Amino acid sequence: MDTPDNEPRRLHEAFGALREALSAEIVGQAALIDRLLIALLADGHLLVEGAPGLAKTSAIRALAARLEADFARVQFTPDLLPADLTGTEVWRPNEGRFEFQPGPIFHPILLADEINRAPAKVQSALLEAMGERQVTVGRATYPLPPLFLVMATQNPIEQEGTFPLPEAQLDRFLMHVRIGYPGADTEREILRLARERARSVLRHEAETPARLPLRDVFAAREAVLGMHLAPAVERYLVELVLASREPARYDAALARRIAWGASPRGTIALERCARAHAWLRGRDYVTPDDVRAVAPDVLRHRILPSFEATAEGWDGDRLVQDVLALVPLP
Repeated sequence: MDTPDNEPRRLHEAFGALREALSAEIVGQAALIDRLLIALLADGHLLVEGAPGLAKTSAIRALAARLEADFARVQFTPDLLPADLTGTEVWRPNEGRFEFQPGPIFHPILLADEINRAPAKVQSALLEAMGERQVTVGRATYPLPPLFLVMATQNPIEQEGTFPLPEAQLDRFLMHVRIGYPGADTEREILRLARERARSVLRHEAETPARLPLRDVFAAREAVLGMHLAPAVERYLVELVLASREPARYDAALARRIAWGASPRGTIALERCARAHAWLRGRDYVTPDDVRAVAPDVLRHRILPSFEATAEGWDGDRLVQDVLALVPLP
């Protein structure tokens, strides 16, 4: 029987084993795996941007297979309707009433694949679900599962047939992660792993992975929220966000480049992600390095460049790096 003294160690070991299992299956995407686990621990949603074929879909499938949670995938297309995501009311003539048929959004883990290929009315169907953990259809409101994680993928916005996500929806994502192509050594390892998987399928040798109980996920979330956050680190975290709203306090050039800073939701996201980052590394306290490590993914979609800065080639990434460089460490 686990005692209170060894419970933290058991949870760390469970998530360490989960990370190792995901890393063995998803080669060359260590940062994506780390961000997936942070989103799971911080109770948030993830937006992943990258070219097709970079294991975005495989990563969330692998995570879902190792949790005691159902999984659903929705392929976003230009003709997708909001009801295809949330569900709809079906008339039952024998009973003389409407019956609600839940859509895929009611699964604990949802993959919104190529979310920027659907028009805004479908993208906005996720807003209430992601922000309030509920769905309203007609006059009825339906709660979502206690564990609800959306991982949305998108191709680079300049590709044909894509629609930019509105700022209100972007702000609902805990992090916006960008991934790139693997190196040569990693590419060879991917080839080897693909051959092994093909052989396993032909020989019917596929194994069912061990699944992490949801009670362990919720216990780990509680542990993350209970970590020590020194007042100096908290002030530094808040100052980063305030610098994106009031950049003139630090640099006049930066003030001209930022049109809109991060919202209070960004402050909350930055703190929770920094806590989860520290917890995954076996610590019970948060450092400024934890804040800096997650800041680009937390803030790149929340700090909007001005028209002038966009014309000069500035984006959220460069603005976040400027903010990190200007705000002094505690």
